[in-house]
Amino acid sequence: MKVGHGIDIHQLKVGESLYLGGVKIDSELGIVGHSDGDIVIHAIVDAILGALAKGDIGTFFPSTDEKYKNISSIFFLEETLKLMIDLGFFINNIDINVVLQKPHINSYIFSIRENLSKIINIDINNISIKATTADKLGFIGKKEGIMSTATLLLIGK
Repeated sequence: MKVGHGIDIHQLKVGESLYLGGVKIDSELGIVGHSDGDIVIHAIVDAILGALAKGDIGTFFPSTDEKYKNISSIFFLEETLKLMIDLGFFINNIDINVVLQKPHINSYIFSIRENLSKIINIDINNISIKATTADKLGFIGKKEGIMSTATLLLIGK
């Protein structure tokens, strides 16, 4: 068994798209990033790589590489899952936090869990997602940024 923890933070900007867990969120604010900036998937990728002691998302998918420009973060997750499986592991469960002031995403949580369940191939009941605000404090509270964390348990086959 191995535990991994990942975190991702991105700037928010009017007119950009907002994807969380591969699901497009209806919002006037979106994520500024080299890829689609999906902080949920980025945090999961970092958690997997951390559990495997393989570095981080920037090591495998550098933002300086133009082939990743505007790419769906689902690609990063699928490639990381292949590495994990090749090393003899599978994900038992994932606990995800999303911290943002706006928009409220509670109505999207089931869809995000469902989408991640399909991509990762684990039961939806093994994926937890919680959303919270920053109570108007700091860059998140001022709607300038968004953050996600992911903690997961890998089991060896």
